[in-house]
Amino acid sequence: MIIGIPKEIKDNEYRVSVTPGGAYQLIREGHQVLVERGAGAGSGFADDEYAEAGAELLSEAAEVWHKAEMIMKVKEPLPQEYGYLREGLILYTYLHLAADEELTRQLLMRKVIGIAYETVELPDGSLPLLTPMSEVAGKMAVQIAAHCLEKMNGGRGKLLGGIPGVLPADVVIIGGGTVGTNAALVALGMGAAVLILDINADRLRYLTEVLHGNLKTLISTPRNIAEAVRRADVVIGAVLVKGAKAPRLVTREMVTQMKPGSVIVDVAVDQGGCVETTHPTSHSQPTFLVNGVVHYCVPNIPGAVPRTSTYGLSNATLPYTLELANKGFLKTVREDMALAKGVNTYKGCITYQAVAGAFGMEYRPLGELI
Repeated sequence: MIIGIPKEIKDNEYRVSVTPGGAYQLIREGHQVLVERGAGAGSGFADDEYAEAGAELLSEAAEVWHKAEMIMKVKEPLPQEYGYLREGLILYTYLHLAADEELTRQLLMRKVIGIAYETVELPDGSLPLLTPMSEVAGKMAVQIAAHCLEKMNGGRGKLLGGIPGVLPADVVIIGGGTVGTNAALVALGMGAAVLILDINADRLRYLTEVLHGNLKTLISTPRNIAEAVRRADVVIGAVLVKGAKAPRLVTREMVTQMKPGSVIVDVAVDQGGCVETTHPTSHSQPTFLVNGVVHYCVPNIPGAVPRTSTYGLSNATLPYTLELANKGFLKTVREDMALAKGVNTYKGCITYQAVAGAFGMEYRPLGELI
């Protein structure tokens, strides 16, 4: 199979979808890897490293997209890349289609085989290709919040962990999944007072057993969220509904009750956001104010630490990449149900129910089309 690795063009997105080591493994299996020059530079991988691995370096993104049978990316295609999409092309990347109707329609119109990292799902319900980036985003969310709390950045001027005789900041985490757990781990380690809300009592019970420090847990209800948000110095939105648009759990009215200079980090913004007042920002302009509350809503948080993120992502995606390349698309999705769940578009149809539901469009099970 011919696999293309274009350079990411999203604002300050420095990750790359395949490391030189990953390219070497693909080439060793008999596949051809095309890499756009400079694609790995942001993650610290020089073009020479890809060349030494046996990859072919191309100067133009268009050439990579045109020649490849499968394109591997990190983030979803942007409008300036839509013209590269074509029938039968396998696009293997984070798609987050439930938050992007235009991209969804482009993939359908151009009959692209869209495989979304975030919906590849193992039998136990875990999401192996989303997990590493959720771990990074959760840990970074607390670093970001601590920075935003500083007075010169619009915050209240509170130290996250406080000092002896001075109370620490109150950090409220909505969602106890991978993002929420990693956010709590860092916040507790920094000495913050942490409250995790989740709808699953068993999950909260587990978190109280494995996390240590100034931790409290609470069942997530509208009333509990409202009260927690009102008292918070930091709110971290860590809600995930697999493949679907995030529910708006924090309302505009709740935000108006927050203290000026408090901080919201909405990690769920790549799925539409779980806070009513959020909208996507970028690494170059990451924050905005609503009622004096600092909002950080960058949808590609892990892009800020590309070296770590690229290795973490490539470790997770490469086994599936090899499977797709060695067996071909049809054989792979017939045999690997986890990867089959990653297919969001095929033959001009939406094959992931939550995406179809987000836009009131027709859903076709992949099994009917293959």
